[in-house]
Amino acid sequence: MKGGRMDRIRVTDLDHIVLNVANIDRSLEFYTDVLGLAPERLEEFRSGKVGFPSVRINERTIIDLFPMKAAVATAQPKSEKINGNLNHLCLVVGKDDFPEIVSYLTQRQISVREGPVSRWGARGRATSVYFLDPDGNEVEIRCYPAQ
Repeated sequence: MKGGRMDRIRVTDLDHIVLNVANIDRSLEFYTDVLGLAPERLEEFRSGKVGFPSVRINERTIIDLFPMKAAVATAQPKSEKINGNLNHLCLVVGKDDFPEIVSYLTQRQISVREGPVSRWGARGRATSVYFLDPDGNEVEIRCYPAQ
């Protein structure tokens, strides 16, 4: 870091994108039948064990298909998470860079909403922090133990 500013965050990969979808079956048909992506956790979703299915883009990246909630608040301050599912993206960084990024967010007075927290990702367990961009979109920075 130079003068309280990171020269750049070295993002190594995109782990996942969360999409709110109005109709899970229609979205699954599009992503699997039209685009040819493989479904993940479909049986677990159908049996109620998990709250959403995913489709795999490649071995390192998935799209999570979140069912939209009927009453999602739309007029929220930019610093607060909107209730319900929220579109977000997850960027992967190296484990050695992760602590510096968390420190940088704090120095910039960017409120970390959650984390560091251990969560399951496209490649297994990882550590993440969550924060909002200026428009209220959720950004997740994640590192895997082996990276």
